Amino acid sequence: MTARRKPFAAAVTGLGLVTAAGVGTKATWHSITHDTVPGGVSYQDELADLPCDFMYMATDLDTTELLGVATRRLMDRFSQLAVIAAREAVGDAGLDPESWDRSRVAVVIGSAHGGLPFYDQQFTAMTGRGARRVSPKLAPLTVINSAASSVCMDLGAQGPSLGVATACSSGTVAVGTAHQLLRAGVCDIAIAGGAESVLSRLLIASACQMKAVSTRRDDPATACRPFDVDRDGFVVGEGAGLLVMERPEDARARRAPIRARIAGYGASSDAYAAVAPDPEGKGIEQALRTAMADADVQGGDVGHVNAHGTSTVVNDHVEAMMLQRVLGDHPLVTSTKAMTGHTLGAAGGIETALTVLALEEQLVPHTANLTVPDPRIPIEVVRAEPRRAAFDCAVKTSLGFGGHNAALVLTRS
Repeated sequence: MTARRKPFAAAVTGLGLVTAAGVGTKATWHSITHDTVPGGVSYQDELADLPCDFMYMATDLDTTELLGVATRRLMDRFSQLAVIAAREAVGDAGLDPESWDRSRVAVVIGSAHGGLPFYDQQFTAMTGRGARRVSPKLAPLTVINSAASSVCMDLGAQGPSLGVATACSSGTVAVGTAHQLLRAGVCDIAIAGGAESVLSRLLIASACQMKAVSTRRDDPATACRPFDVDRDGFVVGEGAGLLVMERPEDARARRAPIRARIAGYGASSDAYAAVAPDPEGKGIEQALRTAMADADVQGGDVGHVNAHGTSTVVNDHVEAMMLQRVLGDHPLVTSTKAMTGHTLGAAGGIETALTVLALEEQLVPHTANLTVPDPRIPIEVVRAEPRRAAFDCAVKTSLGFGGHNAALVLTRS
């Protein structure tokens, strides 16, 4: 029998967010907890004539102002978002990249599609004007790992640098991987989460054909409605969410406030289908039970769940049934995707950061656009307005195409 590992809780000392709900952690959290209707949804010319021609975009973000022209040109937009979020997270943690041990700083960033929009642009350039018009920067700007490498170069981090690609669970897997790196003593500081920006006509056209996205284009702001009886698909968004994680003793030694702890991590594969979850939720249940065992917590300890909650008919039902089976009906559940959009590989990073804030504030965000709860959903989903509650333990769940599942257990500092 394999010996059970001693529980390890990584200290979260910094957060960085860039979302359609706001640029920066404070702006995003304020929108998530105060706005009833998302403000970052807009029609996109690039998606004209598609059944879903709208997306959640970080419209208040000026990447040129924040990064400078020269630096911006060296990164695709998803990497730009990652760098901006990383800078905020490192500053929030009170760390100085000029003085840390560079060799002991790891960067782990998940993305589902990397620089797909740039691929689109370069394919158009080649077919329209010939191969000589293709940029030599295509590969370095668009590969999945370019967000992690861009953050490393920007901050001077020289420890392990990993690009995680597990579809829509990428950001959660990245945080879990960072947890494992810290536990193993591979690094002293880990910057982890997800980044995504996929304003791609090709991708959205495919999602429309798959019937995965909402086509409620008459009112895009209410199209994403997790756990609602009338949900008809997700709405894609862009964003980045990164956490600074350290060993608790290291954070205490430098007197850094610990915002929350990543106490457990679990991952699994459905081995079932390319785009559909296991209909009984066996894979995500395995991931969640693994994370809970890793953190040494029971179902009754969990007071809040930031669910994957994509607003698709099948996913929401499968996830809800699984949560009720594992945790019972007492945790307060929310999906924040109606405010941020489904940011694909970035979702886990963004939503883990929001779970940290929920633990800090003892406040569970509401699930926007949830008007008529699906009667088949057997869990308590917070709707209408945020809810005050006392809880010391929370869970973040993620599911991805290909059957990639991941779960995190977070505890209050």
